Amino acid sequence: MSLKSFQFQLANLRPWLTLFVVVWLLGSLGLGWLVNSLLILVGLIFLVPIIGFFGFRWWLQQNLVTDKCPACGFELPGFKNRELQCPNCGEVLSVQDGHFQRVAPEGTIDVKAVEIPTNVLEE
Repeated sequence: MSLKSFQFQLANLRPWLTLFVVVWLLGSLGLGWLVNSLLILVGLIFLVPIIGFFGFRWWLQQNLVTDKCPACGFELPGFKNRELQCPNCGEVLSVQDGHFQRVAPEGTIDVKAVEIPTNVLEE
């Protein structure tokens, strides 16, 4: 092993050795609480985003509804307990029981038109 390769390996280990010496000195001086608090802080920095990501996915699964517009049949997503407007036809919709319903002013009766075939009577 040459002197240059040994110096190169030592240069790669220098940050880790420095960290080890600092932690050992703080622990031996009775400042273990400082080391523990730093470790807890670093743990939280890594743990909070992971918990936040899975919590946000769970919240989306509970509150996001995908259904078709009752007016035009366009499929779109929406949140529970919120009103939204269909981007295709402009109809105002609300989510009820996991499906979209039209929002109509008070006193409006919503009916479905049914086409009835006509028979022509010959005389």
